[in-house]
This record gives sequence, C-alpha cells and structure tokens, in this order.
Amino acid sequence: MAATTGATPSAHHEHPGRMDGVCNEFTVFTKIKPGEADALREDLTWLGDAANDENVHAALRQIGTLHDARHVIFDNDTRFMFASVFDGSWDTYIDDFAKTVVGARFDKVFSHSEGFPGIKDPGVKDWFLAHQEPAGVFVSAYPDLTVQQIYKDQRVDNAFQDVLDTTEFRTALDNPANAELVATPAFQKLLEEASA
Repeated sequence: MAATTGATPSAHHEHPGRMDGVCNEFTVFTKIKPGEADALREDLTWLGDAANDENVHAALRQIGTLHDARHVIFDNDTRFMFASVFDGSWDTYIDDFAKTVVGARFDKVFSHSEGFPGIKDPGVKDWFLAHQEPAGVFVSAYPDLTVQQIYKDQRVDNAFQDVLDTTEFRTALDNPANAELVATPAFQKLLEEASA
C-alpha cells in the first residue's frame, strides 16, 4: 500500500489534500456563525435522516466518486468540520455536488458557516480552499479501488452469488464432464472466495 503522509504532495498540487492510490481526502474546518450551532445540529440530524432518502443515494451514485463523508461540530459549538474521501480531481468533485440534490443539502449545512457563498457560487472553490487543511496522514483500506469499481465488484458478486444458488450450477459442478475444470486451482480459489 502506498500511504501518503506529511510531506508527500497531492497529485492535484493546486489543492491541499492527500492521496492514497486513487483516493483523495478533503477536510474543511469552518467557524460556525454565532448562535447557529443548534440550528446546524438540527440540520445535521435532518441530513443524517435524509441520507437514507432514495434521491440522495441516487445522486451519490450519479456523482459516483464519494467514498464517505463526516460532519462534526466541535470547540464548544464554535467550529465545524466536513471530511470526505473521493476519487478523481478536486475541481470535478466540487462541481459534481452543485449539480445534484446533494448540493442543496451542502448549502443548508454550510449556511451556518461564516462566509459560505453557496455551492453554486463561482467563489465557492476559493472559499473551500481557504478552509481546507490536508490530513497529516491519510491511508485508504482499498487505495486502488474507485467507487465505480466497488459498485461493479458488488454487482458482479451479487450476480455470481445468484449463480451459485441455482440447482443448475450445482448440477454442473457434480457432472463428471466438468471434473477437470472444477479441480483447477483457479476454480477452487473462486469457490473458496465465494464461500468466505
């Protein structure tokens, strides 16, 4: 694994943030507008509930680059952190959110941060850059897998599991004509991995 640490620059040199393989980290620290911490907390609760919304999951699949995201209120309700892991370029990542229902949710949550211009504002990237800090260390458990590859792996695994559950597959395994294929190390490894 090629973990990226302290002095190693991001592949996107113009933007702070670390990479590990195809995965990029993005961490933003903001000041919460005075008196708005409770409203932010309510919006984060709403966001957490909305994360189960079919439209949000559809938008995240449409964006297709977000591995995960976190929102944290800290320093006695005076500061806010947003952190995520994504694939691809930083610019595309920010642009993609403005194009979906996720952008409206970003606007709602970040509206409690001082100076946030709105996700569709031309100055939003400058605002994020002014509030972004790179991680000291960033390590991904799967640095060579994009979100799209993970989705594909999941689809292939589901399809393969469906095949394994058919009586036709079991019959084919038991057929003496297939014994040579079934005995190969590659096929045995496939069966072993499928049953793990």
